Amino acid sequence: MAHPQTWPIHCELPVQWGDMDALGHVNHTIYIKWMETARMHYFDACGLSDSYKDTGIGPILAAIEVDYLRPVVFGETIRVETRMSRMGRTSFDMEYRLTSVSDSPQQVAKGVAKCVVYDYNTAKPAPLSDTLRSVIEAIEAGENTPSD
Repeated sequence: MAHPQTWPIHCELPVQWGDMDALGHVNHTIYIKWMETARMHYFDACGLSDSYKDTGIGPILAAIEVDYLRPVVFGETIRVETRMSRMGRTSFDMEYRLTSVSDSPQQVAKGVAKCVVYDYNTAKPAPLSDTLRSVIEAIEAGENTPSD
C-alpha cells in the first residue's frame, strides 16, 4: 500500500522541557503522543476527523508499537512522518518514522499503529468506504497532501 520511500504526512515538534523524565531524556510516552499528532494530521487530510464529527464513524486505536532507537533531549526538534501501510475491510495500519532534525538528522524511533474504523453509535467496526479508500490512495501517491 505505502510507497517504499514516501511519507506523505509529517509535522515537526520541538521537545518541551516537560517531555523529559528523571533520567534526563524524553519519556517513552511522549513518542506515542508525537505519533498521535501525526496520525491526527493524517485523519484531517483524509477526512476521518470530519466523518467522526458528521456521522459518529471514525478511527479508534487498537494497538501501537514503538521501537526506540536513541534517546532524545530538550532542545531537539522531532520530525514525525506517517503513512498508511495497510488497509483492510474495517482496519488499517499506519507506520511512523521519527527523526531528530536538530544538528545532524538522525532517526530516533519508528512505530506502527493498528486502527479500526469504528461506528461510535453502534459500538462496532465499520467498513472503510470506497471514497475514503480513494482519498487515502491519493494521499499515499503524493496527491492532495497538505503541508506542515
